[in-house]
Amino acid sequence: MSFTLRGRLETRLAAALLPALAAAALALALGAWWPLALVGAMVATGLALDLILHPLLPYQPGWLALPLGLVELGLVMLVVLRLDVGAPLAPALTFFGLSWLLAQTLVHAGLPLLRLSYGDDGGELGRAGLGLLLLAPLAAAATLGVAWAGQPPTVHLAAGSHEGPLVLDRAQTLVGEPGAVVRGGIVIRADGVTVRDVAVFGGATGIEIRDSKDVVLDGVRVAGTTLDGISARRSSVTIRDCRVEMPRTAGTQAIDISFAGHVPSSTVEGCEIVGGSEGIVTHLATATIRGNRVTGTGMRGIAVTEMSMGSVVRNVIEDAAGVGIFCGDYSHCAIGENSVSGTHADGSGSRSRAGFGVVAHFHAVAALRDNQLDRGAAAFIGGELERG
Repeated sequence: MSFTLRGRLETRLAAALLPALAAAALALALGAWWPLALVGAMVATGLALDLILHPLLPYQPGWLALPLGLVELGLVMLVVLRLDVGAPLAPALTFFGLSWLLAQTLVHAGLPLLRLSYGDDGGELGRAGLGLLLLAPLAAAATLGVAWAGQPPTVHLAAGSHEGPLVLDRAQTLVGEPGAVVRGGIVIRADGVTVRDVAVFGGATGIEIRDSKDVVLDGVRVAGTTLDGISARRSSVTIRDCRVEMPRTAGTQAIDISFAGHVPSSTVEGCEIVGGSEGIVTHLATATIRGNRVTGTGMRGIAVTEMSMGSVVRNVIEDAAGVGIFCGDYSHCAIGENSVSGTHADGSGSRSRAGFGVVAHFHAVAALRDNQLDRGAAAFIGGELERG
C-alpha cells in the first residue's frame, strides 16, 4: 500500500485508540502507571518511525509489516528501559503484541471496510482523521487524568513517636517527616506499597512484608528489634538506602527475603547493615544485592541459600564472624566486585565458618569475579567455585 504522510499518522492514531483505553483501564485496576507509560512509548515511537520511514518507503508491501514490527518492538523496549518505566516484561510484550495485531487487522480489513476509499486515499481517514489529529491531545490528557485519579494515596507521617504495629493493607505511599518514628513495627500486606524516610524502633520485627508485590522501602531506618530488621515472605521488594542496626545474637537477621521464588526478583541496594547474626539473607528467592555495606555480623555477612538465585555485587563486608559471603544449598550466585575484609572464625569449630571471605556450600555454585577477599574462598560438601 502507498501511504501519504497524513495517512500514516492518522492510521497510527486510529490503531492506538483501543490500546490507549485498555491501558487506562489496566492502570486504574492495577493502581500503576506503567500501562499508560507503555502505550505512550508505543505511540510516540510509532509516530517517529512513520516520519522517518515515509520518504524511504513510498510503497509498503504487506509482508514488510512483520520486520517493521520487530524493529518497532526493539525501539519501544529501548525507550521503556531508558525511561525506567518499570513495566513487567511478559505483560508488556503481550500488550505490544496484541496492539500490533489489532493495528494490522485495522489496516488490512477494518479501515478498508469502514472507508471504501481508504487504499486510494493513501490511508487518510477524511474528516475522521482530522478529528483524530485534533482530539489526540485531549484524549491523552483525559487518559492521564483517569490514571492519576486511580493512583494510590500519599500519607505523610508527622514528626514524633507513633505506636505500632502500623498495618498497611492497601496500596499507598507512606512518607515520614523528619523525626517520624514508629515504635513496634510496620506490617505490609498489600501490593504497591512504598515506605519512605520512616524510622522504626523496637518489636520482634521492624518491617514485616507478607504476600505482597511491588513494595518499595526507601531510606528507612530500623533499630532495636529482637528478631529481624526487615522480613519479606512470599513478596517482591526493593530496599534502597536503608540502615538496619541489629544485636549480634543468634538467629537475628537484618534483612531476610524468603520463599519468594514465584514472584518477581527483589533488590537490596545502598543499605548499611550493622550487627545481626546474618546481615542480608535470601531463602528460596531471586534477588540482587548491590552496593551495600555490612559490618559486624555474627555468622554470615550476606547469605544466598536454599535454592536461591542471587547477584551479589559491589558490596563491602567487614568484621564478619564465620563467613563474609555465603552461597548454599543448591543456590546459584554471581559474586563480583565485592570487598570482604576482617572475617574470622565464629567459634563454632565448623571448618566452613572459619573466616573465609566466600563459601560455596552443599551443591551451590558461586561464580566469582574481581572480588577482594583477605581470607580467600572455599567450597564444602559439593559446593563449586567458578572463577571468571
